[in-house]
Amino acid sequence: MERAMSVEERIRRAENIYNRRNGVQYSRPITSREKVHGSKKRTVKKLLMQIFVCLAIYIIFYAVSNRDYVFSEEFRGEVNSFFTEKTKISEWYNNAKAFILSKFNKSNETDNAAQQNNASQQNENKENNVNEQKANKEQSNGNEVNDASKPDEKKSDENIGGAIENSEKEKEKNSEKIEDSKKELSEAEKMKKTADEIKSKISFILPIKGRISSTFGWRNPTTATVPKYHTGLDIAANEGTVIKSATDGKVIMASSKGDYGNHYQIQIQDVILVYAHCKKLYLKEGDTVKQGQEIAEVGSTGNSTGPHLHFEIRKGNEKIDPQLVLNF
Repeated sequence: MERAMSVEERIRRAENIYNRRNGVQYSRPITSREKVHGSKKRTVKKLLMQIFVCLAIYIIFYAVSNRDYVFSEEFRGEVNSFFTEKTKISEWYNNAKAFILSKFNKSNETDNAAQQNNASQQNENKENNVNEQKANKEQSNGNEVNDASKPDEKKSDENIGGAIENSEKEKEKNSEKIEDSKKELSEAEKMKKTADEIKSKISFILPIKGRISSTFGWRNPTTATVPKYHTGLDIAANEGTVIKSATDGKVIMASSKGDYGNHYQIQIQDVILVYAHCKKLYLKEGDTVKQGQEIAEVGSTGNSTGPHLHFEIRKGNEKIDPQLVLNF
């Protein structure tokens, strides 16, 4: 005996029979697995958004709490030197290129799978057309013998054009090198002129006696954290060696923050001197300084690879090579 059907089951069965007879199709219902997958995607998006917001809040909080350092000339100089490094830009470019190529190769793999499925059919068509291709080749060989001189003329023309393009590129490269060398000479002359002007107004003494471990300008450091463009002069000495003030002046900054570690900024007239990576600072902000006064001790604080004094000379936005001013 058939079991008793409820009214809802009868209505549902009647609708199914009607739909089959009239060819009515309904969209497939969403499965529980798809619902879970969609919810996972939404959860991941929310999580990424929360991480981004937290990072933004942290960056803003750090900038506000360290505004003296973030808005200082020191920080801006380090940012500029970071983004002017050609090697890091090339590394970013290579990483981005590798990522794009990996994605492109994945899409190519799916295309290759489809092509392999059609390869057997293409091979059959090729075997059927072998005889026709042989006949066409025999006819084309006769035409190629008659027209043998034409390709050579084209090749010679192409070679001539390529030679012209190469010579133009070489000229452009040489002109760029000449312009760069002129800029370097003009900048060096400008720095020398500014250094002579500073020496004519201010007297300097050596802050410490030691070995010069890194000069001003471009360098090739072995440590990744060390910047390639050096804005001062590094004088290596034993830790604890007393540092003397190279000039008179006033302490406008005494800080332990940033890559300079424990450091001073001492101003005299329109010139600012930087004493960085110190172990201990003797003075505080606002103190006046006399030439030869003991102000600090040599250390290795901040972004440093060993005990030394990092000494900078600044005038406005320009940084001067200390070796042009100090007498070693």
